[in-house]
Amino acid sequence: MGRFRHFINIIILVILSTVALRLLFDVILALPMAASAEARPIDHLFNGHFWMISFLFSLIMVMMIYSIFVFRRADGDETDGPHIHGNSKLEITWTVIPLMVVLGFGVWGAFTLNEITRPKDGEMTVNVTGRQWSWSFKYPEQGDAAAAELVLPVNRTIVLKMNAEDVIHSFWVPEFRVKQDLVPGRETTLRITPTEIGNYRLRCAEICGQNHTTMEADVKVVSAEDFQAWIEQKSAGPSFADMTPEERGAYWASTEGFACVACHTTDGTPSAGPTWQGLYMHNVKLADGSTTEANDEYLHNSIIDPNLQIVDGFLPNVMPGNFGDRFAEREQEVGAAEGIDLDISADLIAYIKSLQ
Repeated sequence: MGRFRHFINIIILVILSTVALRLLFDVILALPMAASAEARPIDHLFNGHFWMISFLFSLIMVMMIYSIFVFRRADGDETDGPHIHGNSKLEITWTVIPLMVVLGFGVWGAFTLNEITRPKDGEMTVNVTGRQWSWSFKYPEQGDAAAAELVLPVNRTIVLKMNAEDVIHSFWVPEFRVKQDLVPGRETTLRITPTEIGNYRLRCAEICGQNHTTMEADVKVVSAEDFQAWIEQKSAGPSFADMTPEERGAYWASTEGFACVACHTTDGTPSAGPTWQGLYMHNVKLADGSTTEANDEYLHNSIIDPNLQIVDGFLPNVMPGNFGDRFAEREQEVGAAEGIDLDISADLIAYIKSLQ
């Protein structure tokens, strides 16, 4: 009867400890709100893990602490304890049961992964590009509308087709739960079905360089009607023929253009590249110890061949060296659409001149 009483006490204490730990996890490991259909099965999986962790920790600690206090040796008792050489049944039990639990969680996880990655009816495609250190988005089914923010209609499955221009990045919106790497030279996909209208924040979850922590973008989940209105507004696009060179330069510098602002600030604060504020016609100290004037020629060369003259205190091979080709492609595209001749490098220089 005494042994049975100890078992009852341990069972009660394990249950109480498990429940208390699980409630504590809700506080110290609180998840953000679930804002996608994919979040629900993932949260169920998290919940199962939290209960199992709470139970196993309680089982071990309760039995250990209970034994220390209840079965401690009495004062003056110098006799040896009983010699135990093993218990095959117990060893088989504590090997087989954890194995079955681990396999069970593996099967559960496989079913969950299959559910959140399988194609759904009525999917909409969004092309995602990650680069050091900004995001850009295109909507091929909506006339290739482009944006620096991700706007999604609620309750519709979105297929994100993602590419990285330079290094590995990782798409992560905590409220959506799902996460996927962007790998240079290989397109990866991620499915999201937003369920809650609101504003969220996209973060890069893969350390990708000096400004990794600033690689963020706004995510907006809106109604179907608001999404259509946003697409119509975006599809109209800017009329480059009606813009001044400075205005065009500001657009090319933005994340909707060539994302220059991901590395170059316009307010004097330090970043991965030199600030543009007050740069034009000022002396610039270079890494080789020489000094040069930041005139039109210097700025043009720094854009097209960024490793030619490295500014002192900054690293080479950070800025991509293919802007000349990218500019030419964009100039041809806009020229065909609006019948104008563009010089994107000159527009950027005009914008830099305005930042005195």
